[in-house]
Amino acid sequence: MDQDRRRRAELHAALGDPARLGIVEDLATTDRAPSELAERFELPSNLLAHHLGVLERVGLVERVVSAGDRRRRYIRLIRSALADLAVPRAHPAADVLFVCSRNSARSQLAAALWRRHTGRPADSAGTHPAPRVHAGAVAAARRAGLDIAAAAPRVMAPDESAELVVTVCDRAHEELEPGAGWWHWSIPDPVEIGTAAAFDAAVVELDTRIRHLT
Repeated sequence: MDQDRRRRAELHAALGDPARLGIVEDLATTDRAPSELAERFELPSNLLAHHLGVLERVGLVERVVSAGDRRRRYIRLIRSALADLAVPRAHPAADVLFVCSRNSARSQLAAALWRRHTGRPADSAGTHPAPRVHAGAVAAARRAGLDIAAAAPRVMAPDESAELVVTVCDRAHEELEPGAGWWHWSIPDPVEIGTAAAFDAAVVELDTRIRHLT
């Protein structure tokens, strides 16, 4: 296990207790004296000391001496440690291929969204391409400020490769033999439902996933 993942696991484990999670959430807005935390969370002093010790060991809180009454201590959240809790983002690849079975909706939308958010090339293909891009996908793209009206479905070549291949439909993912570095996004097929809401939902899901990466 790499060190970054071990570090995140330790932080998540420390926050796995409701009392410790509550203490951290409270300290996000205000520093507290231990006596204040004990009263607020109805914790006996020995149990509070245990919880604070766990949080201190993983670097989430620290004790500081009062600048007024030097005998008094405050518990302060170490905010920089919270950044270590986040799941690390993958770096967008330079060359991306989105694949779905018909290449008429999800993969076309994904490629257009990828280009907009990353400014990098993206292509799409299908395992059994349709004659044309679905009108519902074109309309949903237009509502999202994208233009895929001139796009045309194409078949994924047997030897086709890219720095990153992303299957955006379960059928394509299960039909192909994914490489070790491929990604799979299980996006419901809006064509099967056929409503504008279904196409818009696909755009939102794809957009959210791509935004998370950028």
